[in-house]
Amino acid sequence: MADLKQIATQIRRDVLRMVHGVSSGHPGGSLGCADFFTALYFNVMEHNPRFTMDGKNEDLFFLSNGHISPVWYSTLARSGYFEISELASFRKLNTRLQGHPATAEHLPGIRMASGSLGQGLSVAIGAALTKKLNQETKLVYSLHGDGELEEGQIWEAVLFAAHHNVDNLISTIDWNGQQIDGTTAAVGGLGNIREKFEAFGWLTLEMNGNDMDGVIGGLQQARNLTGQGKPVAIMMHTVMGKGVDFMENDHNWHGTAPNDEQLQKALAQLPSTLADY
Repeated sequence: MADLKQIATQIRRDVLRMVHGVSSGHPGGSLGCADFFTALYFNVMEHNPRFTMDGKNEDLFFLSNGHISPVWYSTLARSGYFEISELASFRKLNTRLQGHPATAEHLPGIRMASGSLGQGLSVAIGAALTKKLNQETKLVYSLHGDGELEEGQIWEAVLFAAHHNVDNLISTIDWNGQQIDGTTAAVGGLGNIREKFEAFGWLTLEMNGNDMDGVIGGLQQARNLTGQGKPVAIMMHTVMGKGVDFMENDHNWHGTAPNDEQLQKALAQLPSTLADY
């Protein structure tokens, strides 16, 4: 577990350095989800860094809230999909590491473009149904922001997945209560997200997304709930900007890059035994 925590810390360092390097990007949600990505890719998900687009006979992951691409890119690089040094090209001209994940650049690990919010669940459902048709036993995972749930397409997909018994799907909601314009309560009035998913016919659970034991336990519990005729949703409580005290629980860091002084202050709070890119 100590190794996983160290990986998550290094991923947070990568995120900060990536967005600082181009004075652009989304550090807040990326920092909050670092533990989730670490647990998923380094412990829970059965995946193959020797990437193929069809993803046969392996678990698949789809990032719907694509603006937190820095945390995904770092995770993919550090789990062997491409060279860690490529992280230095984030958001630069002609890079494979676009601000939002895209497929045109053929970056290993990316199976859908996710610049527009609300679309990832529909794609994940399609992948899960494909695995059923192919009689595969592997699972499909997706991640969504709580603010993203204001998109109507999400709820069409939620309804569809339950109605068609897509029970090889695990969708996680990053429930940090923040979005670009303020709190989710103030902007969209989401209410109790778990009760909404349950009303639509999903199996649900909650977990602490910033506790490595809690994340691994929650993901394993979700895996145990698959195959019971219903899709599974995890309500993951995280802190936006987790790990950097002046960023935590502040929606202003949703899409703001740290300056030189802020970067050094933040990195000092995230000591790592691993090497920066």
